[in-house]
Amino acid sequence: MMKAIQLSTFGGPEVLKLVDIPVPEPGPGQVRVCVKAAGVNPVDTYWRSGANPTLSLPLTPGLDGAGLVESLGPSVTEFAVGDLVYFGGWLTGAYAEKAVLRVSQLHALPAGVTFQQGAALHVPYATAHRALFHRAGARAGDVILIHGASGGVGLAATQFASAAGMTVIGTAGTERGRQLVEAQGARYVLDHTEPHYLNRIPELTGGRGVDVVLEMLANVNLAKDLPLLSRGGRVIVIGSRGKIEITPRDVMMREADIRGLSLFNVADDDLRSIHAAIASGLHCGVLKPIIRDELPLSEAARAHTKVLEPGAVGKILLIP
Repeated sequence: MMKAIQLSTFGGPEVLKLVDIPVPEPGPGQVRVCVKAAGVNPVDTYWRSGANPTLSLPLTPGLDGAGLVESLGPSVTEFAVGDLVYFGGWLTGAYAEKAVLRVSQLHALPAGVTFQQGAALHVPYATAHRALFHRAGARAGDVILIHGASGGVGLAATQFASAAGMTVIGTAGTERGRQLVEAQGARYVLDHTEPHYLNRIPELTGGRGVDVVLEMLANVNLAKDLPLLSRGGRVIVIGSRGKIEITPRDVMMREADIRGLSLFNVADDDLRSIHAAIASGLHCGVLKPIIRDELPLSEAARAHTKVLEPGAVGKILLIP
């Protein structure tokens, strides 16, 4: 038996229960990992609340983690028992002492990277890379506006964009968050709690506008993003918690694009490319996962509350 977080009904954070369940066995093409750290992401809270109709109960949440390879399924040759790995994806869930993953969901933990840092990699860094380079087609010289730049995805995107020669305008709601965003390479940092903070964008871009907006809360910001775009600009919708009304002419006049993103749509070949870029960035030192909190597995409900609070600074982890 092992300890794991399980939900038997959808609802608020209180439905996350610490229970004893059987240790899962890896099947063909699968690996069991002894989980040393699990990442908490906003998407986990959406699943918990029932927003994903494809899920069946009971289930253990968690898409990010890191640990040691403990057992190999039949025909697995890509990893060996004892290998240090981080993983991204869902099969049995990361909020547990042990998790089973498909081989394609596992990646070697680079030298010098801790389990805690490894558990902060997949959702934030793969999302940031996918948003910037695959969906937005961003390149050196572009101006990138990153809403919520002090969160996990925002910090990852700031690091990727700055290292690639882009000018980053980041926003954050606390002084600590703004200092952190600046330290990660943002050229300008705005306080998004100020009523008219976006009025500075024309001044900062010489009236040209921004090439790319990474949008973490589209239901609040999307209508305000569109007038900020340069001609041919792109808004990449990474997160949203509701509906919003926009003015289509703001898109028409700029020949702009609004593009969605979901890691669940990424093909395995693209994921390999993304994680190769992550490994290179970690090796070169331009990518540095920032950990906000480490909580015991028993405090999963608290972690789900904290991850949606304003003023996020870095990644929240659960430690089995």
